[in-house]
Amino acid sequence: MRNKNQTSKDVQAKKKPIEYTYTFKINKSGFLLEFLLSKINLSRNSVKSLLSSNKVLVNGSVVRQFDYPLAKDDEIKIAKHSQNTSNPALRKAKKEETFNLKEYIIYEDKNYIAIDKPSGMLSVESDTENESLYKYVFEYLTKNDPKARPYQLHRIDKDTSGVIVFAKDIKLHSKLKMHWNENVKIREYYAICEGVFENKTGTIKSYLKENDNNLMYSSKDKNGKLAITNYEVVKSNNKFSLVKVLIDTGRKNQIRVHMKDIGHMVVGDEKYRSSQNPIGRLGLHASRLDFINPVDNKIISFTAKLPKEFTNLFK
Repeated sequence: MRNKNQTSKDVQAKKKPIEYTYTFKINKSGFLLEFLLSKINLSRNSVKSLLSSNKVLVNGSVVRQFDYPLAKDDEIKIAKHSQNTSNPALRKAKKEETFNLKEYIIYEDKNYIAIDKPSGMLSVESDTENESLYKYVFEYLTKNDPKARPYQLHRIDKDTSGVIVFAKDIKLHSKLKMHWNENVKIREYYAICEGVFENKTGTIKSYLKENDNNLMYSSKDKNGKLAITNYEVVKSNNKFSLVKVLIDTGRKNQIRVHMKDIGHMVVGDEKYRSSQNPIGRLGLHASRLDFINPVDNKIISFTAKLPKEFTNLFK
């Protein structure tokens, strides 16, 4: 005969993981309840019930607030099953968090907060990983103001370190996102690449497309997305080069693909066939971002110092 503890464990083991019936991408700013009512064939009370029972995720975080403000490019997910829990991957880790966001803040005022994101951390939240920069910034802001929230202006790859900027106001975010590519004036990176460059400066231009394995590749097909990368070798030794990169376009994996195209893969980039990893991480760092600030129509600039592992390699 089974004891009570064993029966309880059996019931827990049979619980299905949370699935999602609906996933939506936000096209314009608004409020959560009104958006859900416009998309789902449920009554207002039923939608409020979804919110109160932790069934709605915004950018991977459970949201219960019906007047929660939404921004362009936010992602909404609604849980299919009725468990009164959030996605297990998004539960807080049982162990004490060791990441201290304050140590990574580059700049903060009433309009913006800029972070020097460490390598290995996602920019936005995910169903499969508990840790993300968005999560930490959200928690940081809501400690002092429960209604506050970050509005992400851009993102960088998980394994890339460097500047990421959040707006604190939904209207400011909307103004910037509406003409983001035109507003951005400088997108500067540093890359550690394999080998010694014959040409110390250059410009790489191609049209990027994505294959079935989610890998980007260069093409002459104008149906792809135009990508323009300018580079300058800053330092080099007999094995590696430290390269300053300015991109005219912000395409997925742009720098990594273009460096591969010229035979100087970014170190640690197994995805694009790098075979060397002298620093134990991807050798790519977002060092500077300048854009026109709609508040005063002046250029605002954010910079993140080169990681020590980058500079140490060329001492």
